[in-house]
This record gives sequence, structure tokens and C-alpha cells, in this order.
Amino acid sequence: MKILVIEDDLTTREFIAKGLREHGFVVDEADDGHKGLMMATSCEYQLIILDRMLPILDGIKVLAAIRATENQTPILILSAMDSVEDRVTGLTAGSDDYLTKPFALAELIARAQILVKRHHSSTKVVTEYVYDDLRLDMKSHRVWRGERLLNLQQKEFLLLQYLMEHAENVVSRMSLFESVWSYHFDPKTNVIDVHIANLRKKLEENGELGLIHTIRGAGYVLRRS
Repeated sequence: MKILVIEDDLTTREFIAKGLREHGFVVDEADDGHKGLMMATSCEYQLIILDRMLPILDGIKVLAAIRATENQTPILILSAMDSVEDRVTGLTAGSDDYLTKPFALAELIARAQILVKRHHSSTKVVTEYVYDDLRLDMKSHRVWRGERLLNLQQKEFLLLQYLMEHAENVVSRMSLFESVWSYHFDPKTNVIDVHIANLRKKLEENGELGLIHTIRGAGYVLRRS
């Protein structure tokens, strides 16, 4: 389970991250609102812990921007602002929980576990993805382009699955790398480019329309044109 902690205070951020890691979570950290927003919208997380008072972009604006992308990842707001009006503002802006500072680490961990479990149990299990004439079956681990069965390697299958999950949305090379290879992205590696090229070749083997497009400086997108 992967959690993003967006908190500008180093001591607080390290305190939270250490506690979460001790409970088995993988934790990414951001120290300002802009950086946090970029990470939240380019990687997949099971929970985002978001400080309300952040430099560059405040927490409520970060929250609104995340929800504007239809990202429904659970978000727990942390704030020293503890009035009823402040809590209502945070909750109505789209957060799933609101915890005031100072807080007990045990309570934060408990709330995090509850939010992750609740979201996981409510998420529909998808066994098949369909886009245009592409069909990817999770159970049989097979992919068809029209009536043609494709012979995909494991990484090619996972890359296509991720692109189909985010069809018509640009996904970054970093998010593809972390999702498929499950370790930190090395910007000097060309492993993604090689696998994408091989995947395109197999998808378009019989002269079919290209569906995977490179967006210069941003990543890749699965779409019809």
C-alpha cells in the first residue's frame, strides 16, 4: 500500500512517514503543494495525507485540483485550523477525513488504515478492459485486437493494462515505470521506450490504427487519434 504525505514541516513529515513505514506502508513525500499535486496526479496512491497550510499551493487548492481530475484516492487533511468551519470547508472540498494538529501518531495510523481499507473494499474489481477494438482479459491474461490474439510479454501486458486503465489520459513515464517495474524511475533509462515500441509493433502488426501516442515532454496516451 502506497501513501503520499504532503507536508512542508520536515519534522512532522518525517515523523508521519516513519510511523507509516513501520506499519508496512510505502511512503512518498512532498514538501510543497505544487510538488505534491504533481505526484498525486502522476502516480497511483492508496491514500494521500495532505497538510492544509502549504507553500506555493495551499492544501485546499491541491485537494480541489486532485478531485477535478476525477481522482477518488482517499485524502486525509492535517491542519492546525480546528474550528468547525475549517473542518467543514476541508470535508466539503472533497477530503475523506480531517485530523487537527497536534495529533497522536496512533490515531493517524488508525485513520489511515480505515480509509485505505474502506476504499479498497468499495473499489470494483475489474476483470476486463475494452477500448476501441482492444480487449484485455485479466483472468486469462490475454489481449485481443479485434479477433486477433496478441502474443504479449509480461511487461507489455502490464504496460497496456495501465494505459487502458487510464485511457485518453496522458500518463507520465515515471508513473508507468513505477507501476510496471515497481521501483524508482531512472530518467536515463530507455526501458520504457523499448517496451512501448515493441507493444506498438504488436498492436499494429496487421496495419491497424495506432492507439498509443507519445506526448513530447509529458508521457504517453492511449486514444484513437
